[in-house]
Amino acid sequence: MKKIFFAIIVIALFCSHTMFLKLDSYFLEPHTPVTLQLFNGTFEESENVIDRNRMLDVSILNNSVRTKVSESQWTEKDSITLLNFKTGDAGTYVAGVSTKARSLEMEADAFNDYLEHEGIYDMLEWRKNNNALASKAIEKYSKHVKTIFQVGAIKTKDWQTVLGYPIEFVPLKNPYNLNTGDSLEVKLLLNGEPLANQLVYADYKAHSNSHSHNVNEDEKEHGHSHDNLKSHTHKDKSGSHSHEPKESEEPHTHASGQKLRTNAEGIAKAHLSADGIWYFQTIHLVNTEEEGLTHESNWSTLTFEVTHAHDEDTHTHEHGHEHGTNYTMYALLIGSLLLIGVLFFWFNRKNNKNEE
Repeated sequence: MKKIFFAIIVIALFCSHTMFLKLDSYFLEPHTPVTLQLFNGTFEESENVIDRNRMLDVSILNNSVRTKVSESQWTEKDSITLLNFKTGDAGTYVAGVSTKARSLEMEADAFNDYLEHEGIYDMLEWRKNNNALASKAIEKYSKHVKTIFQVGAIKTKDWQTVLGYPIEFVPLKNPYNLNTGDSLEVKLLLNGEPLANQLVYADYKAHSNSHSHNVNEDEKEHGHSHDNLKSHTHKDKSGSHSHEPKESEEPHTHASGQKLRTNAEGIAKAHLSADGIWYFQTIHLVNTEEEGLTHESNWSTLTFEVTHAHDEDTHTHEHGHEHGTNYTMYALLIGSLLLIGVLFFWFNRKNNKNEE
């Protein structure tokens, strides 16, 4: 009973704490205030703030200028760590946060549950094949996250800059040159070198009334369908987080979305199947012989926004609905003018007949 209780506590306090950099909108105007949000928990809910002394690096990159952010510039609200700053000139911006390592000791059952819960299946398989399922773990972990957002209409090359984090995603195309239905390749680097054969997950939070494109047949064949792999994260009516799967559901996991694996060059490819805030995530966890430890992990995420194509420079979904509203107003206006013209012609003709 104690082991089960301990496993639940470990998962609640540690295992679900993936870190993400987020914005309310990823399409911004130059020289305007913006708030960058640092979530530590799930993509949709931050469960705790990040201590300033844990931040090894906080950087904002624009037009090839990398600006270091001071610890004192951060604030917090509820469980979210916030950075308020002002955009500069137009361009494709990159922001990143890299944290110091911490360690945590887990009993064997708790560690195995954590591996399952976070989708770290390679290590779980290694433990099964090497009779290590009964071994406890002392894991050193650190997190390194990035976000890419577009300011104004000018696209710059900052999106491809390597920030030098222990692990990081680097896209091979500017996400803001892509639209819903396109695919994006990212290269995963570990200590600056391509990381091959690494499990990566790509997922998104959809816009309301978002446009979507079906996953292609090749992705379905390789198990990359978003619908087939969607996690069962939810809140019950009381508002508490439930990890109890129904009998027909797969085991609950935070590894949701398209399940990808990097190739020999460290590249993974995701199909951007719907409008929304997209993210790549991975946890690279290995055995280590470092004194006092059994494992070391480095966590990485990358976020950006994807929308369907428009003729306008910025492609927010709401903007598309404004177009639809404008077209309706124009149609009503033209119809009203035509009706007035017809009525004017009819009354004028009637008056002429009366004069005769």
